[in-house]
Amino acid sequence: MLKKWENLPDFMRVDEVRPYWEILNKKRVQLLLKRFFDFSVAIILLIILALPMLIVSILIKSEDHGPVLYRQERVTRYGKHFRIHKFRTMVVNADKLGTTVTVGEDSRITKIGRKLRKYRIDEFPQLLDVIKGDMSFVGTRPEAVKYVEKYKPEYNATLLMPAGITSEASIRYKDEDKLLNAADDVDRVYVEDVLPEKMKWNLASILRFRLLGDLQTMVRTVLAVLGKEYLNEVD
Repeated sequence: MLKKWENLPDFMRVDEVRPYWEILNKKRVQLLLKRFFDFSVAIILLIILALPMLIVSILIKSEDHGPVLYRQERVTRYGKHFRIHKFRTMVVNADKLGTTVTVGEDSRITKIGRKLRKYRIDEFPQLLDVIKGDMSFVGTRPEAVKYVEKYKPEYNATLLMPAGITSEASIRYKDEDKLLNAADDVDRVYVEDVLPEKMKWNLASILRFRLLGDLQTMVRTVLAVLGKEYLNEVD
């Protein structure tokens, strides 16, 4: 549940975050229902997807004999660090071979990984993170630690809720890897240009939060994966 204002971490108890906390504080029942929905649906989906996930694991392992899962450290609610579960879509030790952000024609992506990323199958293991409570189905995508350290004060409002498997920002910027493909300094362009635009969506989603809205975002995510395009401008 949402912490009391006085119990938030010091870096979050700032004027820029207060309006977002006050909105969520009035929606504690919906936040509780959100957690119940996340946990219940994640359990059901994990059972349904167990066999397909096993097949994907075998395919990943057979391609280069590397680990099946990718466990990078990310940041979620209240600044908590956790190790995300994702199917590995890049070569072993990809973090040491380039930037944390992936670009469109990234040579580190494996043949199988490219297919998994296209249909977001690589994110199926995040059901484990949802069950644990580190993530939700809908919420700000969990950023790497080095990017969170560069957040503007207002951006920390996104840490009032668990990180999400999908979000409106993820839908609108589903092809961000292509946007970054031509960048000379990928990290700089991401922090200065892409992240601020995504944060407009993330912060707007907190202001408008309701459980029905989460369900609509999940439906739009499926449609986006199937090819539907959405405008990047905040409504």
